[in-house]
Amino acid sequence: MSKPSLTVLLAAPRGFCAGVDRAIRIVEIALEKYGAPVYVRHEIVHNRHVVESLERKGAVFVEELAEVSPDVPVVFSAHGVAQSVFAEAEARKMFYLDATCPLVTKVHVDAQRHHRQGRTVILIGHAGHPEVVGTMGQLPEGAVILVENVEQAERLALPADGNPAFVTQTTLSVDDTAAIVAVLRRRFPAIAAPRTEDICYATTNRQAAVKAIATECDALIVIGAPYSSNSRRLAEVAEQTGCAKAILIQHAGELDPGWLDGVRTLGLTAGASAPEILVKDLIAALEARFDVAVREVDVTKEDMTFSLPRVLTA
Repeated sequence: MSKPSLTVLLAAPRGFCAGVDRAIRIVEIALEKYGAPVYVRHEIVHNRHVVESLERKGAVFVEELAEVSPDVPVVFSAHGVAQSVFAEAEARKMFYLDATCPLVTKVHVDAQRHHRQGRTVILIGHAGHPEVVGTMGQLPEGAVILVENVEQAERLALPADGNPAFVTQTTLSVDDTAAIVAVLRRRFPAIAAPRTEDICYATTNRQAAVKAIATECDALIVIGAPYSSNSRRLAEVAEQTGCAKAILIQHAGELDPGWLDGVRTLGLTAGASAPEILVKDLIAALEARFDVAVREVDVTKEDMTFSLPRVLTA
């Protein structure tokens, strides 16, 4: 009996970005150089497949430095941490490796610069996300105002001498952020903007790739963690761009076969912390049910790389 046909439009770029790749390599090289265990504060990136793979190699994931054994290396996640975390590590005389994505560090530096210049710092981002917690923690408590949406931007009250500036989380929706920025610029014409775009190249490229295929698809699947900001934005962008339905799943095993009923053209992408093996696994699962034709749609090439901490390369 013949299988129904399914065209898979494979978005590119997709999957790992340079910051994620660097963070994972930091943990792997630390394990090779210092031996297990190597502790990691918070998930190194938001993906259970990656975390479990590193756990099998000897990484131990914790939420607080108090859980770290003495004289054992500890790695800070790609999302960045507050200054208080560095201070605690120094006070405990810990050997730590900072795996913060350099593009997140750039946001930290901008926020600190604006604060030194006496500006009121506005952070566009999602409350509670580790990157937002880390960015707000670069400045004294209460020094950063978090704005999550257009409505909050419209209601924002600043003193006459507030001299505002804004920075953004790196993994936001490009379009949603532009709408918030437009409100802030209208209400506060003198507001200082980042010297260069805060939303990272990988977030921007993956959203552009989804937009390029969304209107051609009956449905779109994003592979990524449900708590991954960049992955969640991809599913939202697909629907906002015109795709009839989009879902976010962690791996092929989470896909309900009935969800594909009536789907003849399927879009497929992966968040910046999702490894390519998960994409291949899903395509293999689809091939068990459909006569699959895969067409990759590439909107740009990525060649970004970030250097490792010198202590690991010496």
